[in-house]
Amino acid sequence: MTHPLQFIGMISHRASSEIHPPSGPILDPDYVVRFARAHEEAGFDRILVAWHSTSPDALLIASHAAAHTKRIGFMVAHRPGFIAPTLAARQFATFDQLSGGRAAIHIITGGNPAEQKQDGDFLDHAQRYARSDEYVGLLRRVWTSEQPFDHEGTYYKFERAFSEIKPAQKPHIPVFFGGSSDVAIETAGRHADVYAFWGETLDQARETIARVRASAAKAGRDPASIRFSLSVRPVLAGTEEGAWARARAILDRIRELRGENFGKGSPKPESIGSKRLLDAAAGGAVRDKRLWTEVAAAVGAGANTTALVGTPEQVAESLAEYAALGVSTFLIRGFDPLEDAVEYGRSLLPATREAVAALGRLRPAA
Repeated sequence: MTHPLQFIGMISHRASSEIHPPSGPILDPDYVVRFARAHEEAGFDRILVAWHSTSPDALLIASHAAAHTKRIGFMVAHRPGFIAPTLAARQFATFDQLSGGRAAIHIITGGNPAEQKQDGDFLDHAQRYARSDEYVGLLRRVWTSEQPFDHEGTYYKFERAFSEIKPAQKPHIPVFFGGSSDVAIETAGRHADVYAFWGETLDQARETIARVRASAAKAGRDPASIRFSLSVRPVLAGTEEGAWARARAILDRIRELRGENFGKGSPKPESIGSKRLLDAAAGGAVRDKRLWTEVAAAVGAGANTTALVGTPEQVAESLAEYAALGVSTFLIRGFDPLEDAVEYGRSLLPATREAVAALGRLRPAA
């Protein structure tokens, strides 16, 4: 089964990145709108709105952006456990209706116990994934059930659970799922419409895709039905030398900003995804042809921090290699976030579409 190529960007509540310290108000509504519209005009299919235990609410940020855009979809990060799944189901169904069917939910179970505790969650890693398993099953049931239902599980108990409002999308809102531990892969196999993972090496990505497909098969699903989203940070320039010069400048700026914290620690001690990026970095500053790992190593790999460095055509060629493994969605964001989104639309998105189409002409459909 082949899946259409899609591109996801990322918006935030104010301007910032690893090389741009945040400034100004914590929430800049005008920036949110400019950022979302830039992605829509650039031809992105969807934009991620992230979650953090101290940040403005992701669903409300997405709702504000949706009200000021027409086409682009949203991938709204959501952590199970802080509100009832019945309420979350109604909130996301309402957003899907208000936005004209542009919602997707990105389930983030959490890899940092200290951050989880900021919202009152003291479950351990395995318990969090067990809760996510039950939670996502309930989301789907609330979105699709035509009759009230009772439920009694490990973490949730409901009598006559029901939602009058259903998603505009049928059968339900797309579910993105992240996490690289064994229990995360097992849960993703049951629930993920799209499995999202960070920019690993080609060998690591091949292994991850095989693990998730095996998990889906174990859960009784068609392994080919699950889609894969790879997150990476393209660093582009008109020449390969220029791109690497820009990469070195990015690393120098991070070194300047982090000072004595440069290269220290991981902010997500229980994140296997972080560990996999650090493992990739331990294998060298550049893996495969142009997977650049030094930023991941410099900041502890607590997020999407591996990069592909080169001309738009060279980076597109690398993305096409991941597409050959089964990746059909690329989540890309830059170190100069808004400006890079515009540039990706101008150069990288069309180059990648062409590279993947050329790959399709050379290979039989899966």
